[in-house]
Amino acid sequence: MERIALFIDGANVYAAAKRLGWNFDHRKILDYFAAQGALHNAFYYTAVPVPIDDKQKRFTDALTYMGYTVRTRPLREATDESGATYRRASLDIEIVTDLLSTSDRFDTAVLLTGDGDFERPVEVLRARGKRVVVASIAEMTSYELRNAADQYVDFKDIREHVERPGYRLPSEQRGADPRPFYASAALSDSDDR
Repeated sequence: MERIALFIDGANVYAAAKRLGWNFDHRKILDYFAAQGALHNAFYYTAVPVPIDDKQKRFTDALTYMGYTVRTRPLREATDESGATYRRASLDIEIVTDLLSTSDRFDTAVLLTGDGDFERPVEVLRARGKRVVVASIAEMTSYELRNAADQYVDFKDIREHVERPGYRLPSEQRGADPRPFYASAALSDSDDR
């Protein structure tokens, strides 16, 4: 039976969920990909605020309870060239480290991200005889990563298997204008267009 390892870029999957307008059920993700063979391990990578808040703690604890190995990095504030501050944490090194250091324990790596930074590690895994599946959404998946992988899975095609129905993303606010910013800013409610 094919041994499978799952690697989830939490920030990328969350961004995909926001773009899709529906959220993922992480237990269903495990079940869906485990059905493809014998699941060796499932890694989930996410940034956490410092100090970690209760909501994020419950989320990472739930992932651990489901069977994920959770890797975290603290969110750090940075300033761009315009002086605006933003928060970020990069977990790319952790993902690549786990991909390569555990490669003797799986036949297929399933990488849930569209980040083109993973093109070269995917090529290395394939050179080692590993099969690599990339799952994301087309508009967030780099062309190079998609070409480097053996298989590409679009989340839209597996929605029924991985969606958490009825669950709103934490970033969604009730009563928020469903139109994109540029449309809501350009049109007032009295416009007939």
